[in-house]
Amino acid sequence: MVKESAGDAGGLRPRPLRQDEWDIWYDTLLRAFGGIPEAAEERELYRSLTEVEHSLGVWDGDACVGTAGAFSFRMAVPGGSVVPAAGVTMVGVAATHRRRGVLTSMMRRQLDDVRASGRSLAVLTASEPAIYGRFGYGVGTFAASAEIDTSRVRLSVPPDTDDVRLRYAVPADVLDACEAVYAAKVPRRPGMLARQPGWERVGLLDPEGERGGASPLQCVVAERDGAVVGFARYAVQPEWGHGGPDGIVRVRDLYGLDPAAEAALWRFLFDLDLTSKVVTRARPVDEAWQYQVSDIRRCELRVKDALHIRLVDVGAALEARTYQAPVDVVLEVDDVFCPWNGGRWRLSGDGKGASCERTTDAADLALSVRELGSAYLGGVGLRALGEAGRVRELRRGALEEAASAFASTVAPWLPHGF
Repeated sequence: MVKESAGDAGGLRPRPLRQDEWDIWYDTLLRAFGGIPEAAEERELYRSLTEVEHSLGVWDGDACVGTAGAFSFRMAVPGGSVVPAAGVTMVGVAATHRRRGVLTSMMRRQLDDVRASGRSLAVLTASEPAIYGRFGYGVGTFAASAEIDTSRVRLSVPPDTDDVRLRYAVPADVLDACEAVYAAKVPRRPGMLARQPGWERVGLLDPEGERGGASPLQCVVAERDGAVVGFARYAVQPEWGHGGPDGIVRVRDLYGLDPAAEAALWRFLFDLDLTSKVVTRARPVDEAWQYQVSDIRRCELRVKDALHIRLVDVGAALEARTYQAPVDVVLEVDDVFCPWNGGRWRLSGDGKGASCERTTDAADLALSVRELGSAYLGGVGLRALGEAGRVRELRRGALEEAASAFASTVAPWLPHGF
């Protein structure tokens, strides 16, 4: 979560956070997001997850006026590898100190620290995305939300769906089994984050004051031959209209190890008694249920930006993933904010691996590090960026070659915010 400001810092400089400053620092962040206090359980969870050694504060005398943090994530990239990435988070600037460069100073220090730590990628979700291009972040993944009228929409499922058994479970009681399903999914889809210790608790957060009239968190697990092959976490919001029951199913999480498991879970949610709508947020844009429904128009599908990606070390980042088609291309990279990335890089790779090294050879494509971030996971096509005027083709055919190589057979997806 990120709240922005911009300008000249005027002598205000970020410094590492001390553990005993956390409450003041976090309250500054909450004020930047409107000042609504969080539930005690949520606050304590994020206290435990905060990596003080990767957190920065800007102080004006005794007052904290800027906050920034980074989580030590491991993110799936095309090819199935899971690589270190800094999850930029908890960024806020006091309204009294806007347009004084506080954000810029924190972004400068943070990216320098990420580079020094050896991590080649930084990622974030932005409350106000417009400003992050100038720091080299590009929108790399999208997420789909839907409000499905289950009173009119039917679901057509694969033939082996009936082989999946469903049962109710207390969410905390099946946490380990659910996390095993999640872990198996991570390398299959770029953008997914491997759970670091403590992050499994985020999926169980369920403050009563934030339910909005819905039930406590519920869970159903999918099993085949006695093994857990999927799960869904959700809440039911009872509603009663003039025509009778009109409840809403609010989906929190849904994962299946195979198409039948996922279909069984979706069918269960579609068919819950006394409900007529399924609401889901931040799902992959290419999920199979979209092609199993009888009427996609009554699903009110919406797509928005999700993960913003920044290559901190161009060479290492491009070497960390594989490529959908063979590629041998020289990239002329522009990176004003992290000038160590600027210049020409020869990328050679295929489905088995890649190398990316400095070169003096003539460039085939010219682009900024922002476009590389957008294309990195395969969620944004290089060809589309070229047609938008964001990538210049200097050798005929190079754009098509690179676009095919950077593509992903599955849409990248960020499974949860941070």
